[in-house]
Parts: sequence; structure tokens; C-alpha cells
Amino acid sequence: MIDFLGQIWIFVRPYRWRLFTGFFCGLMFGVINGIFLASIKPITGLVFTGHAGVHDQLEKAPAFVHPFTHWVALHLPAFKAPPPGNMVAWAFIVGIIPALMLVRNAMQYASVYLTNWVALHTIGDIRSKLFAHIQNLSLGFFSRSSTGELMSRINSDTQTLTVIVSTALVSIVQNPVVVICALGYQIMVQPKLTLIAMIVFPASIVPVVIFGRKLRKSARAAQMHNAELTKHMHEAFTANRVIKAYNLEATVAEDFRIINKKFVNQRMRVIRADEFPSQFTELFSGIGLALVLLYILHLPMADRPGLPDLLVFGLALVMTYKPIKEIVRVQNQLQQARASTERVFELLAMTNSVPEPAAPKMLHASKADITFENVDFNYGEKPVLQKINLTVKAGQMVALVGASGSGKTTIANLLLRFYDPARGTIKIGGVDIREVGTRDLRNQIAVVAQENILFNDTIRRNIELGRIGATSEEIIAAAKHAHANEFISQRQEGFDAVIGEKGFSLSGGQRQRLAIARAVLKDAPILVLDEATSALDTESERAVQAALDELMKGRTTICIAHRLSTVRHADMIVVLDEGKIVETGKHEELLKRDGYYKRLYDLQFGSGGDRRQQME
Repeated sequence: MIDFLGQIWIFVRPYRWRLFTGFFCGLMFGVINGIFLASIKPITGLVFTGHAGVHDQLEKAPAFVHPFTHWVALHLPAFKAPPPGNMVAWAFIVGIIPALMLVRNAMQYASVYLTNWVALHTIGDIRSKLFAHIQNLSLGFFSRSSTGELMSRINSDTQTLTVIVSTALVSIVQNPVVVICALGYQIMVQPKLTLIAMIVFPASIVPVVIFGRKLRKSARAAQMHNAELTKHMHEAFTANRVIKAYNLEATVAEDFRIINKKFVNQRMRVIRADEFPSQFTELFSGIGLALVLLYILHLPMADRPGLPDLLVFGLALVMTYKPIKEIVRVQNQLQQARASTERVFELLAMTNSVPEPAAPKMLHASKADITFENVDFNYGEKPVLQKINLTVKAGQMVALVGASGSGKTTIANLLLRFYDPARGTIKIGGVDIREVGTRDLRNQIAVVAQENILFNDTIRRNIELGRIGATSEEIIAAAKHAHANEFISQRQEGFDAVIGEKGFSLSGGQRQRLAIARAVLKDAPILVLDEATSALDTESERAVQAALDELMKGRTTICIAHRLSTVRHADMIVVLDEGKIVETGKHEELLKRDGYYKRLYDLQFGSGGDRRQQME
């Protein structure tokens, strides 16, 4: 538990003075509770008997505190009731009760406000750090993780931590003070009754220990099911078109119902484990009170405490057991929060499989060759690339072709350092890219993929993401180069039109041209085209290809292609099969060799002369 709280303290520390002020107010709340309790009998004594009876009460204190109470009695003036007609004096005396309540409540408000302020800012910092940390993890992490689960960890798991700072920590500081003050007063005025009332207290700890273990286990399971719910919703909402096309609404809803039922069941276990210990505490407080009454019944009438004494003692007993109940509940809350926190800090402890260099070198990719030297790469145990040796000359357009799964996209991913090779090196201008900062590397590479992600924002903002801070003139110029200005100008809002989630309000060709405009604005010396036209119809492909031709001018381009018609003018075609380079050359050379490229060509266009003539 100490290690767990230590992890939380790292994030709380910047706000420690507000937190300590909140703790101080909580302490004062507990102390004022004790003062309030001690003031009731003297004030009621003055009202009903004319005597406060403070000195008599101090003399009845247990022997072990006699030195202290005797000193207090010597220095404490005798309280006498003012004349009945002196209403100002009486108002002052009686007004002590609401005054103490006012200060007490002010301390409670300040404590709650300050600690909640710290809690919300702390959770905000944890959530921001967790989000940034996830963003900086490698692509391999995202391929293994569920989007819904990550969303659950950022939202739900971090929210549970609010309880620790805003409630648990305050209760740990405040409630023990309330208990000590109330118990201290009870022991001073009614030591025997207090000991009898508290004799059952140790028994109330047993349920806390038993149910605490169950609660933590159930809380962790509930968080996992909550993550499954989020994952299921994310998949259902993003794949809604497929769900409707295949009439899967009922199936998806039933899957959600099953997961939701598991979540509800685990939450009910958490509630049971949370409520049982606190109810046992109340039960034991009732048993303690019953034992006190039984003890009083066996006392002679002369030795029995008076009704005012019993009323004050009962109030003190309530003030003692209530914070004890809160402390029990805090223990349960800590168990729940700890279950969530473990998931959060497990994620924060993950390291990037693509580490940043300790002393990064500068990269100058303009007019620089790209070389792959004996590069191997595996996805887990499965080999994907083997002994890749490839040189892309500056300014060249090199095409990577091959069947699906041959390793084409993996080569581009390695160049962008989404992954690091298992063996071998990749160099740009003679510099190993592992010795270059990833931001510097990726700033010098533009990517246009088959499925480019557009954001639910304006056209202007989606293009500007290529180079944040670009001027409006530069954005418009990029759109013109990408042959996108025509369809943008047809929209009423123009560049300020919001395109919807993933750009759903645009056609496939329009989305690709916006992605190309983004790449134009980036103006990177290296360009990666990952099947950028394979999903388009013929008319859209022509418009996009024209934009790509302009984009490729003066840049070193690696083009991953499925359609061989798009690469026939490449400076070099690299043919891959099962992770190995099996052929390299220009289009005509490869056709004459009658090798693997020729077989791919025949599969796409047939072996007849008419087909070949159409392609060329």
C-alpha cells in the first residue's frame, strides 16, 4: 500500500501546499468537533443549573491524566451564570454553539474544496501523461492493444483515482483526529463507559480484512469488463456500416448485453464487499451501546450518570463510530482505487520498443540515398523480412511490388521507425536512423496511404496538420497542387467546411487529395506512397495520380503498389516474395526476364498482347 500511495504522490506533489492546507482544515474540523463536544455540558449546565460544572468534571478524570486536569483546573476560571436579564451575556454563551458549528463547517468546506481541487488537477495530469505516453509507444503496441481498452484506462481507471485524493487521503487524516478527540473526551468524563462501549471495536476490523481482499479482486474484474464494454461500443460504432449490411444489429446487441451483465455482476460484488464492513461497524456500535446500558442497570441509582451526562456520552459515541465507519469505507475505496491504479501504472511503466537515441544525430534527408543493409524483421516468431539489401538513390522513384504479406508495407514502417529491424541497419545519407531522433526522422518523410485518416475538423485544419502553423496562402497553394481546390471551392464553407469523422462527407478520391495536400504542405524530401490509388475508381485514380505526379517531383519516393499499372514508369521496381527481394529492375526489363514479376503481371492483365498494349 505504501508503494501504491508513493506512485500517487509523484503526481500530487506539485499541488502539495493546497493539499496540506486541506489536511490542516480537516485536522481543525476534527479538533473543533472535540471542542464542540466538550462545550455542550458546560453550556447546558449554565442554562439549567447556573453552574458549568467544569471543575467537577476535571476532578472526575482518570488518575493517569490527573496532572494535566489539575493544572487546567488551577488556571481555568470558575464559570458562573450571568443574571437572567442580561440577554447579551446569555446570547454570547449560547452563541458559542452556532459559532463553533460555523467554524467547523467552514473548515469542512475548505478541506473538501481544496482536496477535490488537488484531486481533479492530479487526475487531469495523470490522464494527460497517460495519453501522451500511449501516443509515444511504438506501432507494435497499438497492433497488440484494443482501442476500447485504452480508452477505458484513460477515462474510467483514472477517474477512480479521484477517490484516493479527494476522499481517502482526507478521511485518513481527518477521521482519526475526530475519533481521538471524541474518545479523549469520553475517557476523561466517563472512562468505564467508554471502555465498555469500545470493547467490541476490534471485532469490527475482521470484516474489513475479509471483504477487502474480495473487493480488490472484484474491482479489478469490473474494470476489465468495463474496458470490454468500451471496446465493444467502439467497434460497433466504427463498423456500423458492416453491421447494417449483414443485419448484425441483434447479434451485436446480444454480445453487448452479455458483457454488460458480467460488468453489473462484478459491480454488485464490489458493492456487497464495500457495504458489509461498514454495516458491521454500525452493528458493533449498537452492541457497544447495549453493553453500556446493561452496565448502568447494574449500578446503584446514586452512582448512575445523570441524563445530561448520558446524552453527551451518546453524542460522543455517535461522533466516534461515524468516523470509524468512514475509515472502514476508505479502506474499501482504496482497494477499488488500487485495482484501477495498477492498470494505469502498468501502462505508464511500459517502455517504447523503439527507443530514442541518447545523443541524436542531425539528419539531412534532402538529396540523400536510402540504404537497407541485411535487414531482418519478425512479427513475434514469424519472420517477415529476410536479408533485405536495397539502395534507393536520391530523387529516384522506387516501387515495391509483390503479393499480400510479402513485406512491402513493413519496409516502409521500418523506414519510418515504427519498428526497429531485428538485424541489419537502415541508413539515410549514411546515418543509421536509430541514431536520429524519431521526430527529426519523420519530419523528413511524408506518407500518403491507401486509407488516410482525416479528422472531424475543417478542411483547412486537416491540411494544416502537414505543417502546423502554415499560413492560409500556403494551405491554399498545397490544395491546388493536390488538385483539391476545385471540389473545396464548390462547398459553401470552402476551406472551413467540417468534413465529419474520418472525412465521411467526402468521396474516396477527395479524401486522398486532401491527404496529398497535407503531404505537399509538409514538403518533406522523402515520400512514401502506400497503395495510394488502389482503392479508387478509374476517374478518381486519374485525378489522384495527377496530384501524386506533382508531389513526387524532386523527391525520393518509395511507392508500395498492388496495381502494376501505377509503377511502370518507376526508376526501379523491387519485387518481394515471402519477405525476400527476388527481382529488381525496370518494368520492361522485368517483363523480359519472365520471372516472378512477369507472373504477377500475367495474373493482373493476362498474357495477351492486347492486354499488354493497354497497360503500356
